[in-house]
Amino acid sequence: MREALLGGRVQLRPWQRDDVEALLEHADDAAVSRGLSTRFPYPYTRADAEAFLAGEIIDLSEPVFALLIDGRACGGIGVQPGRNERRYSAALGYWLGQRYWGQGIMTAVVAAYAPWVMAELGLARLSAQVMASNPASARVLLKNGFSEEGTERQSVFKDGLLHDMRCFARLRTLPPSA
Repeated sequence: MREALLGGRVQLRPWQRDDVEALLEHADDAAVSRGLSTRFPYPYTRADAEAFLAGEIIDLSEPVFALLIDGRACGGIGVQPGRNERRYSAALGYWLGQRYWGQGIMTAVVAAYAPWVMAELGLARLSAQVMASNPASARVLLKNGFSEEGTERQSVFKDGLLHDMRCFARLRTLPPSA
């Protein structure tokens, strides 16, 4: 997927080893890390960036993409596909550098990516979890046809606190032969 969005200003492409500096510029931010899993630490070091780009943190062979603005990586989006009996579902994750928050960028990216990845992987369900303290990310999902399914109370321990996770999903009907 090499989608150009928002008049060509925003693009998606696979992560590349030379994205280290751009990744450090946007990922080493406590505000960005606050809403993400502990796989995305703060401070975010060069070793963290190199491990990520080497595929040691998440499987980069899955549909995981860098989000580029004006040709420079400043965020990412991807899924972790289910396996075996969960093979028709996947978990969505995304992030964006703070400089670009509040501009509708991630809403546009999810609008392009979600239907594409569901068709590409033959998914019936695309789910996402958002920390209850991150209403902006929840709005991105709601604007893109995700329904809120509930809250997992005190399900994540991060930065010394237990956090509630809001659960969302987007569904599509598969043909009977699936």
